[in-house]
Amino acid sequence: MSAALAIDPGTILPAEIEIHPGEHPEWHLGGITFNADTIWATIVAGLVVIALGFWARRQLTRDTEDHVPTKLQIMWEVVVKQVTTQVEENLGKVNPWVIPLAVALFFFILVANWLELIPSEPNDHIHALPAPTADVNLTYAMAIMVMVGVWAYGIRQKGWKGYFKHFLEPYPVLLPLNVLEELVKPITLALRLFGNIFAGGIMLALIAGLITWKIGDVPVGGILQFVFNIIWKLFDMAIGAIQAFIFSLLTVLYFGMAGAGHAGEDEHAEDDEQTSSHPTPEPAA
Repeated sequence: MSAALAIDPGTILPAEIEIHPGEHPEWHLGGITFNADTIWATIVAGLVVIALGFWARRQLTRDTEDHVPTKLQIMWEVVVKQVTTQVEENLGKVNPWVIPLAVALFFFILVANWLELIPSEPNDHIHALPAPTADVNLTYAMAIMVMVGVWAYGIRQKGWKGYFKHFLEPYPVLLPLNVLEELVKPITLALRLFGNIFAGGIMLALIAGLITWKIGDVPVGGILQFVFNIIWKLFDMAIGAIQAFIFSLLTVLYFGMAGAGHAGEDEHAEDDEQTSSHPTPEPAA
């Protein structure tokens, strides 16, 4: 795709910016096409997150001389505690592995989104480290993984009959709409992340093309490209963090909704058990 940027042909020379959205180097195996750059960028993002995890584990388990927790340990415990508290206050108790899953997804998506900010384009045809989340195939895969986990969790918590009963609520006539809503969830979850990161990548490519701008014989594109690039990269970092947070938050919400009512029933059962084991004494005659 090319865009001709010109305001006044007499003073500003037209600049032609060549960008190729949606084009990937491809591998072919058994009749299946693989987007090579998405695969290796995903692997890089995963390795970065794993390395950070091992580093954080080492820091969190390190025993200092004065036996005082490290700053990283304190920060991590505060973050996890606050997230757990907020989730339990709004959704009730969810399975203990839901929050670690959401945290892992957040850091993976964050690193994947920020790969786009690394200069890795030696020419117009090679982009060594694109954001893999700008490829809808990856976002669909993550969304399907999350939703299959949500459905399996809901069935395991409530049983087949109990889980599918909620499709008939509040009225059985809403069954088609409830089923459609459930099927649309992975699509919206994937496209929201993909659309924002894909648009950010296009904007970075357009800003990079400003370097060719000239006013007469004066090259002003280099200055504009430098200023706009810094501003947009800071904005893109914020967008990447927000999108990673939204994806992780919706993951927790979907798991909480899938198990809704189960935790409350367990709590009522525990209260009834405690009441039966400690009966209220009858008043004296």
